[in-house]
Amino acid sequence: MAAADAGPSGPSDVPETDSSGPTVGGMSRAQLEAAALAGRQVSGPLDRVAALQLLRHGQMTVVGRLLSASNATFFCIVEGPAAAGRPAVASAVYKPIRGERPLYDFPDGTLACREVAAHILSEASGWDLIPPTVLRDGPLGEGMVQLWVEVDETVDVGELLGSDNPSLRRMAVLDVVLNNADRKAGHLLPLPDGRVQGCDNGLCFAVAPKLRTVLWRWRGQPLTDEERSVLVRLREGLKDALGDELAGLLDPAEVKATARRIHVLLAAGRLPRPDRDRPAIPWPPY
Repeated sequence: MAAADAGPSGPSDVPETDSSGPTVGGMSRAQLEAAALAGRQVSGPLDRVAALQLLRHGQMTVVGRLLSASNATFFCIVEGPAAAGRPAVASAVYKPIRGERPLYDFPDGTLACREVAAHILSEASGWDLIPPTVLRDGPLGEGMVQLWVEVDETVDVGELLGSDNPSLRRMAVLDVVLNNADRKAGHLLPLPDGRVQGCDNGLCFAVAPKLRTVLWRWRGQPLTDEERSVLVRLREGLKDALGDELAGLLDPAEVKATARRIHVLLAAGRLPRPDRDRPAIPWPPY
């Protein structure tokens, strides 16, 4: 599983591509499809700055559709100019805006922007909880493109949820700020180095309270000094460049509500408990 609703189910409903000869990064069409079916990241080590540059400006080739995803979601290969004698190439997830299903509680055509805004807040926190994510044009129009993340398949997500993994606690804090309405267990990406990232962050930033998550392990616990420091930094950033960046992706009322959630969280000094008047866990939870 990787940065999408579920693992790839093979090519479907995508533009036809010649299956003969090299296509992208020196790989044949068959090799690209094998990478998609295996959920494999084709790049070597790639830092966040290089990944964002490649995702924004690289040439994108759709390999296959992830059929179990609720919105139109595609496994892609993104290729940029060669560096150090080898092509810059990476696997990515592409969610075109035109493929978003209408929802009764979120404005149409806004999920891609919400995913990008969630990544921006993750970056501002310094916690690196969301894979590199950009908004750009693609073969099926403008959409979200996110670096594909290979996960540690040996990790039992159920056991992970019962652990004190620091990344999970940080994600629980960030999700309060994001007002994440859909933090399922299946949206957790356990990395080989023990860290955890989260994908499918489109149902965030609503003005009304909608927090639905499987990360209630730390409910009611006091904020740590580190968490307070990060929240203060986010609060101050929203008054300046961070707020300007989010304003290009979200409604002004949603940016204000984000600042208000940070204020409330700092004032309470502890992580919230579930609200008894609305669902606390997304369905299905996985």
